[in-house]
Amino acid sequence: MDKKSKKFLFDYLNNASPTGFESSGQQIWLDYIKPYTSDYMVDVYGTAVGIVNPKGNYKVVIEAHADEISWFVNYITDDGYIYVRRNGGSDHQIAPSMRVNIHTEKGTVKGIFGWPAIHVRDAGKEEAPSLKNIFIDVGAASKKEVDEMGIHVGTVITFEADLMELNKNYLTGRALDNRMGGFMIAEVARRIHENKKKLPFCLYIVNAVQEEIGLRGAEMISRRLKPDLAICTDVTHDTQSPMYNKKESGNLKCGAGPVLCYGPAVQNNVLKMIIQTAEKRKLAFQRQAVSRSTGTDTDSFAYSAEGVASALISLPLKYMHTTVETVHKDDVEGVINLIYEVLLQVKPGHDFRYIK
Repeated sequence: MDKKSKKFLFDYLNNASPTGFESSGQQIWLDYIKPYTSDYMVDVYGTAVGIVNPKGNYKVVIEAHADEISWFVNYITDDGYIYVRRNGGSDHQIAPSMRVNIHTEKGTVKGIFGWPAIHVRDAGKEEAPSLKNIFIDVGAASKKEVDEMGIHVGTVITFEADLMELNKNYLTGRALDNRMGGFMIAEVARRIHENKKKLPFCLYIVNAVQEEIGLRGAEMISRRLKPDLAICTDVTHDTQSPMYNKKESGNLKCGAGPVLCYGPAVQNNVLKMIIQTAEKRKLAFQRQAVSRSTGTDTDSFAYSAEGVASALISLPLKYMHTTVETVHKDDVEGVINLIYEVLLQVKPGHDFRYIK
C-alpha cells in the first residue's frame, strides 16, 4: 500500500457515513476514483458509480457498500439525557463508556454513552446493557440545552473510533464493514488504469448505500444498471478468536486469503471462473457456505430484474459491528488482486447459464 492509497484509506475510513447519511464519504470515494474512470454517476439516494469504458455493451459490476451502522436520537429527557434506537445492526452491549459523534446541522457534537459505576451496581442483580437503559450524556443539564446544540429526534450518531494499525499486519477500527470494500474496489479501478488495461466491456465500480438496513442501495442501482455480471465484496467472520463456533460459522481465518462463498445467490459458473483464476494465478483463498441468502448486496444483484450472474468475494474480519473491527493487510491485498485478475479473464458476451 503506497502513501496515496494509505491516505485515502484513513481519510475514507475515519469519515462517518451512517446509513442514509453517506454523502460525505461518497464524495471522498468519488474524488479518489475519478482519475481512474471515464465517467461517474450518483443516484438519488447516494449510491456512487465510477464507470470505465461506458460504450461497452457487456456490463460488469464490482461492488461494495458505503454505509456504517449507527444510532438515532429517539428521546431526550427533561434533564438532558439522550436515549437512542438503532440505524442498522448496532450493538447495545458495547455501548457503555463509548465516545460518540452526534452529527447535527451545526456540526459534530461530542457525547458519551454513560453507565453507572461498578461501586453502585449490585453484583448479583446487574442489569445488562439494552436499548431500555443505555443513554448518551452530552454535558447538558436540560432538554433545552440539548436542543440548543442542534440535537433533535432523528439526529444520527456514530461511535468515535478511528482507524489504526495493530502490530504490523492488521488494521483496526469502526466501519471496516464495509468501507474497506469501497477502498478495495477503488484500488482495483486504480490498478486497471495504472496498468493500462483496456477492458473489452463496460465496468461499473459501485459503492452502494443502505446495505445495513436491508441491501436497499444495491437493490435500486441493480435495477438501473442491469449488468450482465456482478462481483460483490463484503466482510465475513473470522472464526479463530475466542467464543466463535466453527461448526456453526465455518473455519475462516484472517491472513489466509479472500473467502469465496457457496450459496443459492452465488452463480456457480461465476464462482468456478473465480476459483480457476485464483488457482491459475496462485492466489490464496478460503471457502464458505451460507444458508439461503448471503446477507450481502450479492443477493440484491442476483435477484434483480431477470437475474444477474453474481458472486461474492469476502474479506475475513474480526469483531464485526464493534469499534474494533480488524482485518489482515494481506487479505485486503488478496481481495484487490483477485477481483483485478478475474476482470482480466472476463470476455464480452460470456453466457453463464447452466443449461444452453
